[in-house]
Amino acid sequence: MGAAAELGSEELIEVFKALGNPARLQIMQWLKDPERHFGEWEPIADRREVGVCVTHIQAKAGLAQSTVSSYMSTLERAGLVRPTRVGKWTHYRRDEERLARLAEAVTVTI
Repeated sequence: MGAAAELGSEELIEVFKALGNPARLQIMQWLKDPERHFGEWEPIADRREVGVCVTHIQAKAGLAQSTVSSYMSTLERAGLVRPTRVGKWTHYRRDEERLARLAEAVTVTI
């Protein structure tokens, strides 16, 4: 079972709750290929290395800043994204290592 065995039911429930919201799931899908989905915005920093600026996520989602901030905090608490500050801006990228462990845990658990 390996690292997947280390993930408990509560942790998986947190992930499922985070991804249960259509907008948060969409954001995760966009972050999988940031160049494709955020190419119309000039990057503040390297998207592959530090992620996508929260203002660009907000613009693409068409949601209020407070809503997007709340959504990103939920995804971060679930361990699905990692934040990086660049100046006054927060950038987010997917935690692919953790996502792989979660996929393994779901396969082992279900």
